[in-house]
Order: sequence, then structure tokens, then C-alpha cells
Amino acid sequence: MKRVTGIGGIFFKAKDAPSLQAWYKRHLGIDVQEWGGTAFTWTDGEGKPFAGTTVWSIGSAQGDQFAPSTATFMVNYRVEDLHALVKVLREEGCNVLEKIDDSEYGKFAWVIDPEGNKVELWQPPAGQ
Repeated sequence: MKRVTGIGGIFFKAKDAPSLQAWYKRHLGIDVQEWGGTAFTWTDGEGKPFAGTTVWSIGSAQGDQFAPSTATFMVNYRVEDLHALVKVLREEGCNVLEKIDDSEYGKFAWVIDPEGNKVELWQPPAGQ
């Protein structure tokens, strides 16, 4: 069974999210949208888009989206079979959170790594 197949997103907190978003937009050319981030479309060797994106986002330091972790970042990893991977991780003694979300955006689960960082596992919808 494949475990992680790629990075689906990188999320981090900032003391002043709007200012930091503006800095990345101005100095690095990242097309930061109103929601605080952007989605980078995957391309092939010729620059043609194909199925897949990686989300990059800056949120408020006051948010609790990474709880129970106190880290200022969270990485979202793409997986092929979320339920099978969650089962294996639990069998291996990993700290997998009970909640699994299933929505139009795909399936999501979370595991806490040995350093206390919350890691998001994402099975995209078919075709993505």
C-alpha cells in the first residue's frame, strides 16, 4: 500500500496574517487570494496543467485549526486510501485523531507526530 503520494498543502500561522500575505504577494509573486492563500496547479514537463494542486495558506495565529498541536504550521499530505492508511497507523501505535471528514473536497484525517505536530492526511476526490 502506498502511504503518502505528495503534498496537498502547507498551512502556517502568522502574528499579522494580512501583512505577511501581502509580503509574499509583493516580493515572491504568490497570488494570495482573499481566503489567505493560493492553489498551485500541478504541471507536466511541458508546463501543461494536469490533475492536482498544492494549497499554500497563511492564517491567524489565534486560530485553532492545528489543535491539539501548538505548532505554527501544518502539512497536508495526499494519500490514495485514507481509511486503509488510518487503520495501519493505528495498528502501528500512532496517535491518530478519531475524526475523519468526508466532504466534496475529499476525505481528511489527522495524526500527531512524535514532536506533537498535527499532520493532515487527505484523499482527494476522484480525478484530482
